[in-house]
Amino acid sequence: MRIDETHDPARTSWVESANGHADFPVQNLPLCIFASEGRERRAGVPIGDFLVDLPAIADTLGGAWVDELAQPVLNAFLALGSGPRVALRKRLSELLSDEAYRDAVEGCLIGQSEATMHLPTLIGDYTDFYVGIHHAINVGKQFRPDNPLLPNYKYVPIGYHGRASSVRVSGQPVVRPNGQRKAPEAEAPEYGPSRRLDYELELGVWIGPGNALGDPIPIDQAESAVAGYCLLNDWSARDLQAWEYQPLGPFLAKNFLTSVSPFVVTPEAMAPFMTEGFRRPEGDPEPLPYLAGGSEKPGLGLTVRALLTTRQMRDAGMPPHQLSQGLAADAMYWSVEQIVAHHSCNGCNLQAGDLIGTGTLSTASPDGLGSLLEISKGGKQPLTLPSGETRNFLEDGDELILTAQAAAQGFVSIGLGECRGLVVG
Repeated sequence: MRIDETHDPARTSWVESANGHADFPVQNLPLCIFASEGRERRAGVPIGDFLVDLPAIADTLGGAWVDELAQPVLNAFLALGSGPRVALRKRLSELLSDEAYRDAVEGCLIGQSEATMHLPTLIGDYTDFYVGIHHAINVGKQFRPDNPLLPNYKYVPIGYHGRASSVRVSGQPVVRPNGQRKAPEAEAPEYGPSRRLDYELELGVWIGPGNALGDPIPIDQAESAVAGYCLLNDWSARDLQAWEYQPLGPFLAKNFLTSVSPFVVTPEAMAPFMTEGFRRPEGDPEPLPYLAGGSEKPGLGLTVRALLTTRQMRDAGMPPHQLSQGLAADAMYWSVEQIVAHHSCNGCNLQAGDLIGTGTLSTASPDGLGSLLEISKGGKQPLTLPSGETRNFLEDGDELILTAQAAAQGFVSIGLGECRGLVVG
């Protein structure tokens, strides 16, 4: 991931709303799939408050990869790897910053408010990891006060296979799930809607070129398998989870909905913002050889935030209340490269368009907790909102909003867009 002219902080766009935009200046240029005015789904790139219709400017783009961008999902383009992504990025940066190309491109801009966003890929498989060590400790303390972190955690990246069919783009209503739940004092479980609905502040990783079955991805090649990043909310029914998770882990508590932001923010856009990553405390075991190595800066320099607004707050015109804020690199005990290497180390084949979740990203600070399960101490310490309302877990009418920004001295900051979900009961 090289820093080049596309990252130049002096570069501006003739699309005025892009200059100073919190998420989509000309230095970002993520990929997406959208539809508008009755048209079929098509590939796009956000710039400021607009979307560039990529198939509409195919002749201006040039490149042997424009046919892949004419498809209604990005799988085929992401499978091509970094070369076409870099070429597309450089060409778009030129087209959107040089006034000479304005006439050729401006007519192919669509207002984001006029577009319907869709999932960027046809997701073959979805895997959720558990790399947020502070989250793992906080949750572990609620069940095992004397031994919150299980002994395998610092040796192996923990993960489980989620349900790809229920991954939805930001804005999909959150229907409160039903399932079995059992109160500690009850002799038997009962069936009904979850009373402990929660969110999880995560990042999503989109897979580009995959690997053949039986052919693991080495750690020093894992970076090349990543096509981009998004926000991810793995909605969780904590009462269903507590009853069902032993011995095989989450099931109905997780598979009812996973929300993602619509934009694939590429590794090329993230190049200036990568960090050394999590620093293991003295005395922690070193990663096993197949997880050691990789790039010098595998950490994601993204500040992730979770905000909550209730029906009462919206009616009163109150702004969303920030629940948490923290740096992803400070939360992730295992890097994205280590996740990819471990996922494939047994020969499992990753495929273009697959989605991987990091797991809940909580920092060591009390204001960096990535779930209500942690914030409310398992429901024992309710959160008081600016409206005077209290929350242990999410109630009907609550809307959760996730955001993320990358910033570094000497560069223009970029964002991942928003990941929203409104609980409708």
